Amino acid sequence: MTRGTGRGGGSAAPRSVDVARLAGVSQKTVSRVFNDEPYVSADVRRRVLEAAEQLGYRLNNAARALASGRTRSIGVVTLGTALYGPATLLMGVERVVRDTGYALRVVNTMEGDPAGIAGAVDSLLDQGVDGIVISEPIDEPIDEESDESDGVGDGGDVPVRVGVPVLVIGAPPPFPAATVLTAGGRADLMARAATEHLLDLGHVTVRHLAGPQRWYAARDRLEGWRAALAAHGRDVPPVVEGDWSAASGYAAGRVLADDPEVTAVFVANDDMAIGLIRALVEAGRRVPEDVSVVGFDDIPVAGYVTPPLTTVRQPFDAVAQEGLKRLVHAIENPQADPLPVSDPPVDLIIRSSTAPPPSRTTPGHGRRRTASRSGREGRP
Repeated sequence: MTRGTGRGGGSAAPRSVDVARLAGVSQKTVSRVFNDEPYVSADVRRRVLEAAEQLGYRLNNAARALASGRTRSIGVVTLGTALYGPATLLMGVERVVRDTGYALRVVNTMEGDPAGIAGAVDSLLDQGVDGIVISEPIDEPIDEESDESDGVGDGGDVPVRVGVPVLVIGAPPPFPAATVLTAGGRADLMARAATEHLLDLGHVTVRHLAGPQRWYAARDRLEGWRAALAAHGRDVPPVVEGDWSAASGYAAGRVLADDPEVTAVFVANDDMAIGLIRALVEAGRRVPEDVSVVGFDDIPVAGYVTPPLTTVRQPFDAVAQEGLKRLVHAIENPQADPLPVSDPPVDLIIRSSTAPPPSRTTPGHGRRRTASRSGREGRP
């Protein structure tokens, strides 16, 4: 009888022994390759993967789960929102989890939900996940009465016991667990770069339109703005707070437009920056000739508004890639030390919404071309 290749109809599915025979290696080596174990040469790994592709071999994750005691699934707790940052980060996490060969289970939380993160984590633990990702949580109150050291309060009942590795992206750990990892964050460094760009252009100080302060991301951006002003010995003006929406940016812009001392604004996200610019222009304040504006995120439309928006690009894919790599390592190597952490890149995209303050603008001269800190040329 002839063994099928796995791509034709009605033939037997290929097994790992078939992959080993075609690649000229042992069945144990095939197992090592698919378990991503070390001590396998690049050439052997390539031969095994090519043989698996040729045969149409798919790893039987159900069998692996029975053998290893793991479900090969990762749970994600994310805020149920259409906002660009959290939604894009979730997409990045989904791509990376799929590439690692794990199944993904997502539970959304909502602002004001009394169960919050604790309820979402409890739900995922009931499903038997091997690890949990908490993606950009906001600062929800946690039951302060529980004195348990290995769980998180769930509104007064028995605390959730988290015995699997947990990765928290963009926030401090909200509760203790057996293994807690962090990734992303450092939005303060990106906010500082945005503020320093405006100071380097000659602006005396920089106003800040902040996001809602229940969000750790908004707090980090405010702290970065404040740190940049303090490092340069500049006055720290009052903060205006929005709710991430373009409408709140527009409302803030109408207030700031009335202050002739305002020449530069760092905005905590691009949507609010776009609303701010609209209000400034309607009030007769030109951007960037009278007021420079820097946003945060680099949403897809940022380069196509008028004027094209200078902004900080968030490294969503890089954060997801590094964070999930560390989480999977913790799942599969529970006795090993955690993989090292690296800071995400700072990527300032300079476009046409920033310029020197009015007193330093030379009449009759066009805007010069600028380059982002990552080396890409900005729009003139």
